[in-house]
Amino acid sequence: MLQRAKLVCINPKCGKTYPIRSLDIKCNSCSSLLDAKYEDKPNSNLKEVFYERRNPQGSIYNESGVWRFRELLNFCEIETEDIEQCSKNLVSLDGAEGRQSKPYHMSKVAEFVGINNEDVVFQPEGYNPSGSFKDNGMAAAVTHGKMMGAKKIICASTGNTSASAGMFAANENMECDVYIPEGQIAPGKLSQAYQFGTQMVKVNGNFDDAFTKSLQAAEEPGSYTVNSVNPFRIEGQKTIPYRALEALNWEVPDWLVYPGGALGNISSCGKALMELYEWGWIKKIPRIAVINARGANTLYRLFNGQFEYEKLRWDDGVPNSNLIQGLYDRMLEDESLKPKTKATAIQIGKPANITKGLRALDFTNGVVEEVTDTEMLDGMSVVGLNGFDCEMASGASVAGIKKLRDKEIIKNDDKVVGILTGRQKEPLLPIDYHNDPANRFARPPKN
Repeated sequence: MLQRAKLVCINPKCGKTYPIRSLDIKCNSCSSLLDAKYEDKPNSNLKEVFYERRNPQGSIYNESGVWRFRELLNFCEIETEDIEQCSKNLVSLDGAEGRQSKPYHMSKVAEFVGINNEDVVFQPEGYNPSGSFKDNGMAAAVTHGKMMGAKKIICASTGNTSASAGMFAANENMECDVYIPEGQIAPGKLSQAYQFGTQMVKVNGNFDDAFTKSLQAAEEPGSYTVNSVNPFRIEGQKTIPYRALEALNWEVPDWLVYPGGALGNISSCGKALMELYEWGWIKKIPRIAVINARGANTLYRLFNGQFEYEKLRWDDGVPNSNLIQGLYDRMLEDESLKPKTKATAIQIGKPANITKGLRALDFTNGVVEEVTDTEMLDGMSVVGLNGFDCEMASGASVAGIKKLRDKEIIKNDDKVVGILTGRQKEPLLPIDYHNDPANRFARPPKN
């Protein structure tokens, strides 16, 4: 199935287009981010094709939880049933990306958040090969990088991105440079990246400083950025809600709940829902809830008007940049505004995808909430008591659902999907949590 693809500026007042074989990540006219767009409307009969591919019949591209949906992200413009074309173009870790990711009922978590078990499910993206949701987007981004002849992939990371980028680069025999904020990356995630032979570049500062440096480095010939400002990362991450909806027989829930860091996941979910609704695949639009850590709550402050009286909104593609920059400027002067949370995966002060995130919230009538480190640790721990593994940042989804339920924003009979973005890679966090009897779900050792 061929789909004529292009890149399009997300600002409706601009709408400038670029060829799909382009290294641009921002519009050179208005500096807005770009989207991958497809001219053809996929037939909803593909739902049956996707289901049948769950019996992969020897094809790693059917096994893959990303490329199983390849007709919906066919920026390579290949014949999707031609395995030779798939093999030549699509980057995959032997079909492992997204393969094990689907929603599960977790009775103890449901009781904790105050929702009937049959009405709430959680999707652990930590079952991805590098241990986080990043592999969904990385498969697509590195595919486009390969299409563009890239020899080196580059990213900034607080942990999970570095592990995923390093794994895909090693598998594709590419170089990989990772820009890390010195002393602010979880050792377990850092060790993964080293294991895959990545070149670490230490930056004096936080993630936002490392990200700026990485984008500068990606301008070198043969280099390619794989952070979530890359529109093809967003394409791969669209498959997270695809798998959730498929597991629900394409019955749309009332809520999709994500932790909020750089806002790539929110952006990808919003884009997926916009496309599915436009194509007529879904008739109802679920609401997105973004859950910030209180110690890194840029979107929460701006969206809910806690920085200035005005609330930041999508505003038809031209959000108030002065409002955003005003908070960023304040961060330079006010130490309390600088990102600081033990949930390092979402310890981001300047979300690179804030405009696409705002678009997603606008389209879905979404909300933004914040939770404390203690609340995230409780969320992480109760997931563990159900026999599933997740990192602290994933606990934001659990804690956020509970908070929104307590506020009655999530109603008693609402259907809810919570995304658990990664598995536990920081062994001291659960050890410290359970050694402290004051913690809600602690299981301290006995003498």
